[in-house]
Amino acid sequence: MLVIHSDWMEYDAVKPIGKIAEGDAASSGRMEENLTAFVTVEREDDDSTVSAALEELEGISEKVGVRRIMLYPYAHLSTRLAQPGRAVELLSGLETVLVDAGFEVHRSPFGWYKSFNLKAKGHPLAEWSREVTGGKTRDEIKERIESRYIVLFPDGREVELDPSKDEASSGDDELDAFIRSEYGTPPAEEPPSIKEMQRLELLDYETAGDPGHFIMYPKGSFMFKVLTEWAGSMARDLGAMEIDSPIMYDWESPDIRAQVSSFHERHYRVVTPEDKKLILRFAGDFGLFRMMKRATLSYRDLPVRMYEFSKSFRFEQRGELSGLRRLRAFHMPDIHSFARSEDEGWDEYAAIYDKYQAEIVRTGVPFAIAFRVVESFYSENRERLIELLKTSGRPAFVELLSDMSHYWAVKNEFQGIDSLGGNCQLATVQLDVVDAERYGIVYTDADGSEKGCTICHCSIGSIERWIYMVLENAIAQERPEFPMWIAPTQVRLIPLRDEFLGACEDLAAAIEGRVDIDDRDEKVGRRIRDAEREWIGMIIVYGEKEAAADRIPVRMRSGDIVEMTVDGINSRIAEATEGWPFVHGPLRQHLSRRFPFRG
Repeated sequence: MLVIHSDWMEYDAVKPIGKIAEGDAASSGRMEENLTAFVTVEREDDDSTVSAALEELEGISEKVGVRRIMLYPYAHLSTRLAQPGRAVELLSGLETVLVDAGFEVHRSPFGWYKSFNLKAKGHPLAEWSREVTGGKTRDEIKERIESRYIVLFPDGREVELDPSKDEASSGDDELDAFIRSEYGTPPAEEPPSIKEMQRLELLDYETAGDPGHFIMYPKGSFMFKVLTEWAGSMARDLGAMEIDSPIMYDWESPDIRAQVSSFHERHYRVVTPEDKKLILRFAGDFGLFRMMKRATLSYRDLPVRMYEFSKSFRFEQRGELSGLRRLRAFHMPDIHSFARSEDEGWDEYAAIYDKYQAEIVRTGVPFAIAFRVVESFYSENRERLIELLKTSGRPAFVELLSDMSHYWAVKNEFQGIDSLGGNCQLATVQLDVVDAERYGIVYTDADGSEKGCTICHCSIGSIERWIYMVLENAIAQERPEFPMWIAPTQVRLIPLRDEFLGACEDLAAAIEGRVDIDDRDEKVGRRIRDAEREWIGMIIVYGEKEAAADRIPVRMRSGDIVEMTVDGINSRIAEATEGWPFVHGPLRQHLSRRFPFRG
């Protein structure tokens, strides 16, 4: 609420806003010597919020000595607007309790474009800003929402289950593992990727930093770059326009503060030397939505897809932190699609769902499919979910919610399954069917009217979690091995003696891939073992026989030795990396010139 002690306030209702316009309220009004209360009703608000608002207004009234109040619906104090019908209900409720408390009240109509004039008193107590929540936190809101659970199959069959009691038996091993981990007893062991990322010198904890923040060694930075380019290539394939926006935002900005409130104490606050309060972004919505609010959109411009890659921050609890699976600082590649209607939004949803699924399948990472969806929305759109599963050819876990607790009506999750059978959310596609006017993001339709967009919020998942899943998937194999497309070293050359070093350097130049040379003064057996401990997929020990032959014996990660020409090696690398980004090797080519980072 923004409350102003006024000499007078007057308004005229000029134009109704579609079907949400309230028709039985006064179309104009004026009040003198009054409090003007600009009020926004948010999704979490309920009767307890009305009571809290009454208490706040009574307190302000006592301080300025005024018992006359004009209630003025004002959507621009928040980005989390309630549904129009609910907003009118609570505004009417506030009007009633104020009248019952002895106030003279005038309420301007909801859902109209209005002109107004106001003269503020201008004394020290003339202006008040209040955020009234009725004591309801995000967790308390979620507690009121009931869930039931089903497994939905591509042929339309539904199987009800209680995931905390029933043994999952969907016929899909990854889906059963997800249900056991998410709702049963998750693995108690520490993910093995934590020790492996340190041993392999990929990523590590930074003891001088905040928990949940990591450093990347050269090989980890290399993997990060490959995955970042992969995420960016998806956005380009989908025709998304790339933007960039700040990572810090003004805590006092009403729309930012309202959005932050939904993440109840899960955000970082920063105070500048000028004592300005900022927060670190926890999602990609902040800057993009403010940018799109300023954009002039026509129905001809939609749908439009926007892409941003940026670091985000969430103050997860210490007990929740778990290596790269759950951390406080991470990099998110976000795509947001803005559509004209719910039908067009579904088309966008399906296109991005299919793209993400195809890319995840390409990685070879095991995953399950899950949906969270409001029950009423599911009833109306069940066939659309089934169509998505037909493209997947797999069943999905579906949580049916009694009401909305977020901005989305349906959310898809591609849940990665790690080496212990635990789950880790990767990609997500979320359909926001609440009128985007709550963000101020509107477009002009063919008839000249302004309408809110349907928004798809999408991400392939944080880069750190993808490194986690690549590691965990490698660990789950009998002989751990990085996929060729993301392996820091694809081929390791081991000269039998110093005299073969020059030939190895020539061979490295002829191989079209990431090749290094172990020229250390160590026994050959030791150098082979070290290459195997680094999970290198192709090892070549080079000596007299190799120098004299057309074909070179290549020791594969499987243990097999395959005779190959240089062209054959290049073909093997090209086939395994086709369609993946190429990034040059992260380290010096000669191992004799390398040094350990962890001691």
